[in-house]
Amino acid sequence: NETNSENNHRRIPQPRSSRAGLQFPVGRIHKLLKTRSSVSTRVAATAAVYSAAIIEYLTAEVLELAGNAAKDLGLKRISPRHLQLAIRGDEELDNLIKATIAGGGVIPYIHKSLIKKASSKKSEQ
Repeated sequence: NETNSENNHRRIPQPRSSRAGLQFPVGRIHKLLKTRSSVSTRVAATAAVYSAAIIEYLTAEVLELAGNAAKDLGLKRISPRHLQLAIRGDEELDNLIKATIAGGGVIPYIHKSLIKKASSKKSEQ
């Protein structure tokens, strides 16, 4: 009887992600950090939590900006074009993410010298 009661009061294992208050998988990131690092390097448990928190923050930031871009165009679904507009529209994210986004298109930009001046037309007439 004593062993059964002890087993019933044992703590239920809790994922490290929920302990850290994160959505991204801390355990999986820790495993990837260990496999990708050099052969004899040890990886602290807090390194995985910190990395997961950084990745989660950056993802939330990009998704928020892309969602705003989609909403501005009157759409409810985020496309690669919205991701491109969000990343290139934010100076810090643009410096951080140098990758080409497939299906993202280009950022709309017209050089000043190519734009005709409306005031000069009115003065001629």
